[in-house]
Amino acid sequence: MQQDKHPEYRPVVFRDRAAGYAFLTRSTADSDRTIDWDDGRTYPVIDVEISSESHPFYTGKARTVDSEGRVARFERRYGGGTGEGGAGTA
Repeated sequence: MQQDKHPEYRPVVFRDRAAGYAFLTRSTADSDRTIDWDDGRTYPVIDVEISSESHPFYTGKARTVDSEGRVARFERRYGGGTGEGGAGTA
């Protein structure tokens, strides 16, 4: 591996503004702003719009596709799927 080509990997605080949640992790991201963390040290802070704390998929508020409703709507439009006279019958 070539030296001096990779960014520095260091502790960084990511703050989710939507959820009011912050977490400390390691990253190569850089920021001019800092935050005093619970352990008494100062870390760079990066504000993000969405994280696992506010994302609908992780919070359980995600909309799911009703596949049964889609199939029923298809059958209403294009026939009941009885197999009479349609393609694929033996």
